[in-house]
Amino acid sequence: MTSIYVGNLPFSATEDEIRSLFEPHGEVQSVKLISDRETGRPRGFGFVEMDPQAANAAIEALNGAQLGGRSLRINEAADRRGGPGGGGGRRPAGRF
Repeated sequence: MTSIYVGNLPFSATEDEIRSLFEPHGEVQSVKLISDRETGRPRGFGFVEMDPQAANAAIEALNGAQLGGRSLRINEAADRRGGPGGGGGRRPAGRF
């Protein structure tokens, strides 16, 4: 499966709406809209999973399409697994 990033969504968008948008390009395996953990409000982006050929067709056809007055940003999602670790600690005080 290929994971597709769908950005610049209207906050009113639903998973069913996004599924309907992508289905003409192939079978949609899953739709996940991301919400703020603390407030539960939509964050304006989500992910759609499709087989690779359908995903490429959907990306080509839908990137820049209008939904709810907004121009969608659609591309293959970056893989968050297996990348380099976090880091980000502070350096100790003193001479370097």
